[in-house]
Amino acid sequence: MSTHEASYYAATAKALVDRPQLVGDHESDICIIGGGFTGTSAALHLAEAGYQVTLLEAHKIGWGASGRNGGQICQGHNMGHEEMVKQVGKEAADLLWQTSVDSVTLVKDLVKQYQIDCDLSDGVLHVANKPKHAQEIRDAVAYKRDVLGYQGVSFLNADEVTQKLGTDRYHGGEWYAEGAHLHPLNFALGLAKAAEGHGAKLYENSAVIDYQAGEKPVVRTAKGQVTCRYILFACNGYLGHLNRPAARKIMPINNFIIATEPLPQEVIGRINPDNIAIADSKFVVNYYRLSADGRMLWGGGENYSPRFPKDIAGFVKKHMIETYPELDRYRIDYAWGGTLAITLNRMPHIARQDENIFVAHGYSGHGVALATFAGAVFAKAVQGSLETVDAFEKLPMRDFPGGTLLRWPGLVAGMLYYSMLDRLP
Repeated sequence: MSTHEASYYAATAKALVDRPQLVGDHESDICIIGGGFTGTSAALHLAEAGYQVTLLEAHKIGWGASGRNGGQICQGHNMGHEEMVKQVGKEAADLLWQTSVDSVTLVKDLVKQYQIDCDLSDGVLHVANKPKHAQEIRDAVAYKRDVLGYQGVSFLNADEVTQKLGTDRYHGGEWYAEGAHLHPLNFALGLAKAAEGHGAKLYENSAVIDYQAGEKPVVRTAKGQVTCRYILFACNGYLGHLNRPAARKIMPINNFIIATEPLPQEVIGRINPDNIAIADSKFVVNYYRLSADGRMLWGGGENYSPRFPKDIAGFVKKHMIETYPELDRYRIDYAWGGTLAITLNRMPHIARQDENIFVAHGYSGHGVALATFAGAVFAKAVQGSLETVDAFEKLPMRDFPGGTLLRWPGLVAGMLYYSMLDRLP
C-alpha cells in the first residue's frame, strides 16, 4: 500500500485517513482520475451539485505535486495578458486573466467554507534578480493596474524589498497583498474530506490501467472498473502513457524543496517578519517561505531525468545560502522532490478530448490555485457551462517535439541554456 513520500508536509499532515481500493464493478456519473488539487476540487464541486462522483488515485490523496509543492497562490499567468490578446483575442484574454484572480479567491473561500486547517497566510512577493527584471516587473505592475484595473498588485523598489526580506540581493519586486501561501498537502486532504462529506467516493491505491471511450466510458483498474458518463484526467506530471494525446502536451519535470529546523525568532524577524511567500525572477525559480512552526521552506533547482538527485538537501541548500548565508548554520530536517508538468506555452492545458472526456493539467508552476480552479471549471462544464474551457482551448497548445519518448533531449538543452542565462549579470 502506498504512503506519502517523506517531506515536511507529510510529517505535519492532518486528516490522514486510509481510503479503500477500488474492487469490483461500479457505476457513477463522473469518474475522476487523479487525487490532487484538480481531482479533489472537481469531486467536491460536482458532489455539491448532486452528481455521483468516483475518484481514483493511484497512491494516496495528495501524493503527487499537490502534496509536495511550495504552497504559493498568486494572481497572474505565466503568459502576459498582452500576449494572450495576440493569441486568442481580447475577450478570451480578459476571461483567462480573470481566472487567475478568481482562482486565488476560490482557494481562500474553500478554506474558509470547509474550515480547512492548512496554515493559510496572505502575501506573495515576486522579486527581481537583475535590474532589467525590475524594470520588466515595474512595467507589468503598471499594466495590471492601469489596463486590467487590478489594484491588488504594487511595485516595491529595492529598498522596500530589503525591508521585507532582510537582504539587498534584489532590485525590486511585485507585491501581491491578496496572494497567499498554505500547507498544500493539508489543503488537498481538506478538499478530499469536504468532497466525501457531499457524498463523493474516493479510492486510493487504485491506479487506472486503461479506459474505453464512448457514450458510457469505462475506466479500469487492476481490481475493478467504473462505468460513467464523464471522465476527467487530472494526473498532471504522473499521467504517463495512460492518455497519449494529452501526454504529448506536457513535460514532467522535477523540482525540490528543503525545510530547515525551526529558526530563532530574531532570525525570522530579520528575513521574513511579515510571513510572506517569495519567488524570484530566475528561469529556474527559487521560491521560499516560512512554515507555521518557523522553518525556512526553500524550493530551488530542477532536473529533467526520471531520477531525483542523491543529495537533494545539498542540491537545494546552495541556492538558499546564496541569498541568506546566515542560514548555513541551521540543520536541514527535510528534503524532498516532486514532479510537476509544464506545457510549451506555460499555460494550463484544459480541454475536451471528446464530448464527455476532459483533461486538465500542465499548470507550469501555478498549480495550487489554477488546479483547484480547473476542478471547478470541469464541474461547470459537466453542467453545460463551457465558456472557460472554450477560452483555454483557444490557446495554441502544441505537442512537445519528439512526443512522449524523444522530448527529453530538446527540453534538457533548452533548460540548460536558460539556466546559463540565470548566471549572467
